[in-house]
Amino acid sequence: MRDLLLLSILIQTETIRFDDETPGSLPSGWTVAVTHEGARPRWEVVSDETVPSGGNVLAQLSPEPARAQFPLAIFEGARFENGEIEVKFKPVSGEVDRAAGLVWRYRDENNYYIVRANALEDNVVLYKVEGGKRTSLAPKGTPEKTYGVDGEVPSGRWSTLKVVVAGPSFRVFLDGDELFEVEDRTFTGAGRVGLWTKADSVTYFDDFEVRPR
Repeated sequence: MRDLLLLSILIQTETIRFDDETPGSLPSGWTVAVTHEGARPRWEVVSDETVPSGGNVLAQLSPEPARAQFPLAIFEGARFENGEIEVKFKPVSGEVDRAAGLVWRYRDENNYYIVRANALEDNVVLYKVEGGKRTSLAPKGTPEKTYGVDGEVPSGRWSTLKVVVAGPSFRVFLDGDELFEVEDRTFTGAGRVGLWTKADSVTYFDDFEVRPR
């Protein structure tokens, strides 16, 4: 029975819109974590009339300025190895950083993959966080130290970030356009998925979708 339950979790498609959640609370099925020390992240549901689907969104609201702190909201309702993860995001504010990210194959707060879009730098970068150390992974076909790709990431407007995961291959999309592909074999097998920000980023998220394959 346990194996059948795990299988159903692995193959289930999840679409989370937060509209039935109470503003001011952490949504059910989610936990908060942080990579590196600093003020505790403040993830909670808020109302936002600008979101395309209407209603509530999940927001990271702590303005903690620690440059190396990475707030995480981890979805406990699914384990994920291969497939697609997608989210709509709106960078609201941040002077040190203004970022939104997707997390997959999450082991703990110090070990996971993350792709993030940054509205201050106007770029998208994929990293691995291993033992608490974040390392950028160069897109295929580029020099070893290439730092993601440049692309407009507007503040105060909604965009869509997606990653397609197939074994060691990770394909990254912004607003439906494929930006680049990365290959890496550090973390294999299924892990949790979630959302990520950095430092003082105040960022809104909605329409979080997990489509395992």
